[in-house]
Amino acid sequence: MSPSIKTGALLAAAAVLALSSSGEARPGRGSGGSVTVCSQYGKGCVSGPTRPGRFGDREVRLPGGTWIGCKLDCRQTLREESVDFFETLNERAPDNRR
Repeated sequence: MSPSIKTGALLAAAAVLALSSSGEARPGRGSGGSVTVCSQYGKGCVSGPTRPGRFGDREVRLPGGTWIGCKLDCRQTLREESVDFFETLNERAPDNRR
């Protein structure tokens, strides 16, 4: 298989995955669910379960096992706090140029 065909197949698979996963948790056991996200920088994909938080908000579990509150939505939170962690920090850092 040529490199361009492999690249096309990977992009198609990523598009299908992105379209098939919604921004909110999918119902699962009880009132929890799960979300799957892929890095915006090509660093892979990750899935995590979700659950209702203590104060009515949603929480998502990071790959290391820590549960954190979902910010705007659980998919964005999982992506920013796992596969794109350092890129997110870099984007939010103040410009240190003088």
